Amino acid sequence: MQRARAKHKYIFVVGGVMSGVGKGIATASIGKILSARGLSVNLMKIDPYLNVDAGTMNPTEHGEVFVLDSGLETDQDMGNYERFLGRDLGPEDYMTSGMVYKTVIERERNLGYAGKFVEAIPHVRDEIVERIKRSAEIGDTDVTVIEIGGTIGDFQNALYIDAARVIKMKNPRDVLFVMVSYLPVPGTIGEMKTRPTQHAVRELNSYGVQPDVIIARSTHALDQKRKEKLAIWCNVEPDHIISAPDVDSIYDVPLNFERDKLSEIMLRSLDMEPGQESDFGEWKDFAKRMHNGTSEVKIGIVGKYFDTGDFVLSDAYLSVIEAIKFSAAELGVKAKIDWLNAKTYTNEPEKVSELRGYDGVIVPGGFGETGIEGKIRSAQFARENKIPYFGLCYGLHMLVIEYARNVLGLADANTTEINPNTPHPVIDILPEQKEKVARRDFGGSMRLGAYPCALKEGSIVREAYGSAEISERHRHRYEINPKYVDQFETGGLVFSGQWTEGNLKEIAELSKETHPFMVGVQFHPELKARPLSPHPLFTAFLKAAIDRRKAQ
Repeated sequence: MQRARAKHKYIFVVGGVMSGVGKGIATASIGKILSARGLSVNLMKIDPYLNVDAGTMNPTEHGEVFVLDSGLETDQDMGNYERFLGRDLGPEDYMTSGMVYKTVIERERNLGYAGKFVEAIPHVRDEIVERIKRSAEIGDTDVTVIEIGGTIGDFQNALYIDAARVIKMKNPRDVLFVMVSYLPVPGTIGEMKTRPTQHAVRELNSYGVQPDVIIARSTHALDQKRKEKLAIWCNVEPDHIISAPDVDSIYDVPLNFERDKLSEIMLRSLDMEPGQESDFGEWKDFAKRMHNGTSEVKIGIVGKYFDTGDFVLSDAYLSVIEAIKFSAAELGVKAKIDWLNAKTYTNEPEKVSELRGYDGVIVPGGFGETGIEGKIRSAQFARENKIPYFGLCYGLHMLVIEYARNVLGLADANTTEINPNTPHPVIDILPEQKEKVARRDFGGSMRLGAYPCALKEGSIVREAYGSAEISERHRHRYEINPKYVDQFETGGLVFSGQWTEGNLKEIAELSKETHPFMVGVQFHPELKARPLSPHPLFTAFLKAAIDRRKAQ
């Protein structure tokens, strides 16, 4: 029997002044502090772009694509939501303008509007409202926290703010608006300025919305004088203005919010019972370990989605980075992560020798030809020099291609993704994907989401997981070619994981007698790593890296 609930509550998180100041982390942290009070919470991300999902977007421009168990390709913020909540989210917790307009247009084509004019208001807005309510119903939670992407004043997110206004209008005591705004401290002035946030609040007011809470992001903590100034000019109570200075770790943010009693303020504003005292015991222990590693382990990530103009973008591999951090904290060490551009090793092969200075090497996921030879050389160098190697999706392909070329003697072995005419297609497109690629059906059509995998007795991965069967999330079109499996196994490569429902080899490794840790997986284990439950494969990889460091 379903338990009775009080009226559902909604918290909308909007951004002011500028993007990239941590609206997603603020949303995740709000979810965390409310769940620490004993409430059930689901988090929802709204992306105003017209892409139906995040799957076709360039990682160097938009960051990584985070895949849910359902197979939906989403924004990287969904990863932060899952990590902070410590549980999986569903496809109903994600929305894009592409999804909304696609649904509305399809309904119109099917006479779903009975011949009416179909307009942005009310029809598109009403679809947004329905999706928000559906997320709450399916989640069966006490509170839904919704992050509206973009910044106040953007043309693209106006309909979403209006949808939130409508929900608030009908349920005034059940809806809360939180603005995450930036307060700059210009170097030549040396004083924190509140005026940009004042303008952002005025802009939000023009939508018919008044923020109930302002989270004041800045390089420094907010002083009382600025709180009072914002309170006067933004019509927000002083204690509802939360200081959010830069911190060393994003996992400190919920603890900082609670120092300003944010959960108590939100519960009171929503006419909710205070609930239990905040339970942050495990989270505090984790946050402390993140800061207090007793020694260092040096990890090189050999990728290609790093360079964007004159800057280095690590967001393309965000979940990998966080997974490393969680396992490092578990093992009591600090991970020093360096970004190594695979294109360098492609163009200047001799530079791959710098990997000798690392305790472990990761080759993460990716697509396309750029930097592939550099990644293959990285796998070869790690194998020959017994440096712990962890290949994720494309990183598995590099391990297999390198082994085929340099151990089995299959010259010019390759993936058909790069060379369709290779004499040895050791990595080949999945049969069901060939037709999709031929008709250019690229959006949401890969092998996506969670699939079960059986693990081989006595293997490195079986020991790491401690179980015979696992479920992991996938995002790919190409797999190990079954025609070469016998040849690989005869040559010493161990296929230690297989899809339980077919003949797809999901994991390849070298035995511990051959190499301390040479493992490649077809899936993306980083997507299921959590702060309080690090992923066992990342932990096993880091243990091997620590052992190498000690030996040196």
